[in-house]
Amino acid sequence: MEAEQEWIRAEPGQSTSRRETRDSSSQTDSRLHGHGPRLSKVNLFTLLSLWMELFPQEQQEEAENSQIRRIGLVVVQGGKVVGLHCSEAELHAGQVAIIQHGAGLAGCQLHFSRRPCATCLKMIINAGVSQVSFWPGDPEISMLRSAPPKHTDPHGPASPYMTEEAALDAVAVEKLKSNSRPHIGVVLQPPAPGLLQFVKETSQGSDFVERMADDDPELNVEELFDRERLRNFRDFSERFLGETSQQHKQILIRMGLENFCVEPYFSSLRNNMTELVEVLAATAAGLPRQHYGFYREPSAASPTPQHGPVSQEVSRHCIILARLLAYRTEDPKVGVGAVIWAKGRSAGCCGTGRLFLVGCGYNAYPAGSKYAEYPQMDDKQEDRQRRKYRYIVHAEQNALSFRVRDIKPDEDTVLFVTKCPCDECVPLISGAGVSHIYTSDQDRDKDKGDISYLRFSGLKDIGKFIWQKTPSAHLTNGCVGKHSRPAEQESPRNKKLCTREAR
Repeated sequence: MEAEQEWIRAEPGQSTSRRETRDSSSQTDSRLHGHGPRLSKVNLFTLLSLWMELFPQEQQEEAENSQIRRIGLVVVQGGKVVGLHCSEAELHAGQVAIIQHGAGLAGCQLHFSRRPCATCLKMIINAGVSQVSFWPGDPEISMLRSAPPKHTDPHGPASPYMTEEAALDAVAVEKLKSNSRPHIGVVLQPPAPGLLQFVKETSQGSDFVERMADDDPELNVEELFDRERLRNFRDFSERFLGETSQQHKQILIRMGLENFCVEPYFSSLRNNMTELVEVLAATAAGLPRQHYGFYREPSAASPTPQHGPVSQEVSRHCIILARLLAYRTEDPKVGVGAVIWAKGRSAGCCGTGRLFLVGCGYNAYPAGSKYAEYPQMDDKQEDRQRRKYRYIVHAEQNALSFRVRDIKPDEDTVLFVTKCPCDECVPLISGAGVSHIYTSDQDRDKDKGDISYLRFSGLKDIGKFIWQKTPSAHLTNGCVGKHSRPAEQESPRNKKLCTREAR
């Protein structure tokens, strides 16, 4: 069976190499058995780092003339995500990783959304990481921004002081890189053929968009999705790709990465990232910003939907993280992703505030197995022995199995999952001590034979926050919306690929 291939473009002083790696999860060749296009791990970690850079902040920390850019970071060990971080006003993402992981960084791979500064790099090299990768856009110490020194008139012309600091930092980073043991460079792959179209189709048909269409039959889903996707792409492109290709080349040269400016490498680099930004834009568009959010279900004691332990911006961000993970699925029909965060009593030392990662995962066959060893059929197959359901490890199960932090009874532990938890997962979630669930309820109370969703409604002592209309929209429309639906036959729309079938 063919392993995934990681293309590693080297920086000056290092040779270009092609590494073949075997996934630490089960090994799926996307060409087998008609499996849909799949994110490689390298590109998944890149997308997660870009999205973590955009983690909602309580206060706007990034001033327009700030020397420091926000940065996202994914810490990977043994092929599994063990840390999701972003910088804050006083601590860089690399410093956050040092504080939270310490000696645990030894042997880890660190994926940054942009090149870290020398202050962070010297510490993470010293911690014994095995690889540091980054997107070579405007680095953490920005080469695009400048501000007057404190001793000059703040209303006078801008000084090159900040730009000079960025250039000095680039020299220091190069010296640290050339004298370090870990590989430091750019890791990026071309997305799988057809992946972008696959993401567009499955995002537009996501449970969250479907809920909106169910609530408002007059809603033009395609128009809403395309408008959101294009807006996202414009914003993300400006942030990660820069205004022009010429500006990007100037940044690369000043960072000491002249070899990336040579064609066809430069065009290939930007094209690959452009496609990933399109994937990110389409994934985020699967939760449109239009009078919807995650609210606790109304009850007799509280007839109005209630807000949860995290803000609407953070909950949407975390569900989109889970949706990115879902594109690593090994289920031939349905991609499911899950992220679990613990909310500490006091503010944490990173841009995620009080949230600390507990674990994350996607649905897949057992680790170390071969994809073709297991059945691929769904419940339409008459022979039950040839169905997939008994073999797939669910996203919630993987997130709990490979968690990196204990679940503490005195903390809110919040599960974000892209699909309503099934009857197999509900007891596990409850027994693990999860206190809140954010999800869709499109499959609630449905019995699909091999997999059912009957126990979710009766789940006690856990706050369930469902994607639904905002309270003001409910009152305006004079209804509360659908919260509990009886078992029903699947509609033709429910037969679409990846988001319509049972896991």
